[in-house]
Amino acid sequence: MTTISLVVPCYNEQEALPIFYDTVQKIVTEKLADYHIEYIFVNDGSSDNTLTEMRQLQTKDPDHVHYVSFSRNFGKEAALYAGLQNTTGEYIAVMDVDLQDPPDLLPQMLAGILDEGYDVVGTRRVTRAGEPPIRSFFARMFYRLINKISKTEVVDGARDYRLMTKQVKDAILSVTEYNRFSKGIFGWVGFKTKYIPYENVERVAGETHWSFWSLFKYSLDGIVAFSEVPLAIASFVGMLSFIGAIIALLFIIIRAALHGDPTPGWPSMVSIILAMGGLQLFFLGIVGKYIGNIYLEVKNRPIYIVKEKK
Repeated sequence: MTTISLVVPCYNEQEALPIFYDTVQKIVTEKLADYHIEYIFVNDGSSDNTLTEMRQLQTKDPDHVHYVSFSRNFGKEAALYAGLQNTTGEYIAVMDVDLQDPPDLLPQMLAGILDEGYDVVGTRRVTRAGEPPIRSFFARMFYRLINKISKTEVVDGARDYRLMTKQVKDAILSVTEYNRFSKGIFGWVGFKTKYIPYENVERVAGETHWSFWSLFKYSLDGIVAFSEVPLAIASFVGMLSFIGAIIALLFIIIRAALHGDPTPGWPSMVSIILAMGGLQLFFLGIVGKYIGNIYLEVKNRPIYIVKEKK
């Protein structure tokens, strides 16, 4: 029997976990009865009873439910990577446990691979109903920016929720970098991909763990991981500032030679110094971000550490 593996990262999701399992099982019974479903739940260092819920589900359904529990919180990217490493299915889906990734799309996604010849069938939100307007605005700006400065396409509204073949999964696992940005990695490995549009769905239980600041940092990681354009911009602005300084210097020399030395304008001079100093610090921060990522990579630390597995 063909196996479909479902990779489900979890962080403080004790309320959503049993609801997710029951919902998916209903869909499996009705529409995917000819397939063996393998659940790979990944406990990303939860501080609530998420691990307890996983143990109970595994005891209840040992033939289908498996879990991996981290020694601490390593982040969703690490949880996705760990889940993919522990799958055995011919087809692998990545899903959120909060049911914002509609499980009833799974049969349609499978049909896209089996009947239409796609290697990956992903999902894309066409609305952001229920999200704060400011978050939606910056999300749209992020997608526009990264697609302009990166050679790797990141589809606007695309979710991590996707069904892929084992070949695609192996390609993703071959990207072993520590600083991971899955949306970019999914696009970078290539393969024939189709996206199914759907309207945004509210969480079934619990609260989101993504704050505006954490999403902002995540977007920066994505830009740094898949584009060198910020470094090029820093170099360009630096050169432009240097040329501007040379022109200003020539202007001052010529004016002094023709009209004498005017009264020193220290306010304007201080403003120029502060402006240039600010630019230097800003672009030094960009360079520092890249160097920081290099530092984390060369230390070659494991992406995650497993405390319990079953």
